[in-house]
Amino acid sequence: MIQTERYKRLRLLVKKLNKQRKQQANKVDILCNDLIGAQRSFLRRLQDIGFAAEFYRSLLGGTDLNGILTRAGRVIKQELPGAGVSFFIRQSDGCELHACEGDESLYCEHSGPQEGLDPELAETICKHNKPCMLDDIAGMSMNGDLGILNKFSLVTLPLSDLGRSLGFVLIYCPLPQVLNMGDMRRISPAMHGLAQAIRALRVALPSSE
Repeated sequence: MIQTERYKRLRLLVKKLNKQRKQQANKVDILCNDLIGAQRSFLRRLQDIGFAAEFYRSLLGGTDLNGILTRAGRVIKQELPGAGVSFFIRQSDGCELHACEGDESLYCEHSGPQEGLDPELAETICKHNKPCMLDDIAGMSMNGDLGILNKFSLVTLPLSDLGRSLGFVLIYCPLPQVLNMGDMRRISPAMHGLAQAIRALRVALPSSE
């Protein structure tokens, strides 16, 4: 009888210890996951800072619009290998296109997506003054026919300074490669600095409506 009671108490003790070990293991797993998540977040933040530093460094010393846009496009393409970059800069008579050299190889047998943005559509994107994807642009088109644009995955990011649209940057790649807003996470915040650099170089730009 005594032996049986001892055996029962021992089983209860072992069961209690096992439960405590499992609880402790769960706490350790949670702590480790939190640490890993914090480390990943920290590394992403460092990468974001590194991109911003490289981007702004590329703008230093620029004395003309073509120069700073060429440099900015080069850094963006380093961040998004295989993507093309063009800039639409607002002027009094419409948007001025600045395409990056060498991007012609991305559209080979057909025209580039720049050709699909007529002056009215480009101006509408400027006035929208927010990031756009192809579906957004389709809603802005007067006839809904996107033509050549349908051959590309693309994103436009506004070049805005103090709420005033100075134009936008078009980032694109031929299908089936796909771009999304997640790809723009590091690039989009840096466009404000580029807009400030453009404003400093331009004597006059049309007011956004």
